[in-house]
Amino acid sequence: MNCEWMRQRMDAYVDCELPAAEAAEFDVHLRGCAACANAALEQTRLKLATRTAGMKYVPPAEFRLRMEQSLRPAQTAKPPRSLVRWPVAIPVALAACLLLAALLVTNFQHRRRTYAELTDLHVTTLASANPVDVISEDRHTVKPWFAGRIPFTFDLPELKDTGFELSGGRVVYLQHSSGAQLLYTLRKHRLSVFIFQEAQLWPKWMAGSSSELSFHTESWSHDGLRYVIVGDVSDADIHALAELLRKAARQ
Repeated sequence: MNCEWMRQRMDAYVDCELPAAEAAEFDVHLRGCAACANAALEQTRLKLATRTAGMKYVPPAEFRLRMEQSLRPAQTAKPPRSLVRWPVAIPVALAACLLLAALLVTNFQHRRRTYAELTDLHVTTLASANPVDVISEDRHTVKPWFAGRIPFTFDLPELKDTGFELSGGRVVYLQHSSGAQLLYTLRKHRLSVFIFQEAQLWPKWMAGSSSELSFHTESWSHDGLRYVIVGDVSDADIHALAELLRKAARQ
């Protein structure tokens, strides 16, 4: 795999459209080629900037709520059963089904968009020459660094004899919300742990594990915070790190 071939396939790599085997070869090449790594970083930044610009005029959740309420029929006295006519009831039922389908599609698109943005942040971090702002393997150094930089605090697990290593962290922004990104290493693989405040940005259906193209994710909430792990390791490895974080949060 040479650099010219890499540049021809760079768009597909950034969009996570390559087969798993080719994506793995890409990852190996980027770790050893600074020029291609910088090209991947610039392409990812352009994609993220384009997506952010596209979200600039998305209606807020309050607007959608007002529209849903305006579509609900007014509460009136229930007419006698004999007066209900099927020609009227059928369009009402059809409109309700269409509204429900639209909400389901909106939720699905929101889920995919949110996970895609987190994956972009993870890939950008891997391609960066300076992936973290605070560099340390000591959780007692990384956690205090975030004080005053994000509007919440969190706990980090003890990693001795677990196989995981903490590399550091940085402040990230997702849909105008600030949060923490922690970078971990497992058998030379990098994993990102994102922590944000729980809000409408994180509906309940985002909890659980998922596979987004060549990356695996796991998400859960605890004590008002939303945790999301993104990495190219197995689901079992992702879950092992999630359990360590859950244990630390409960202590």
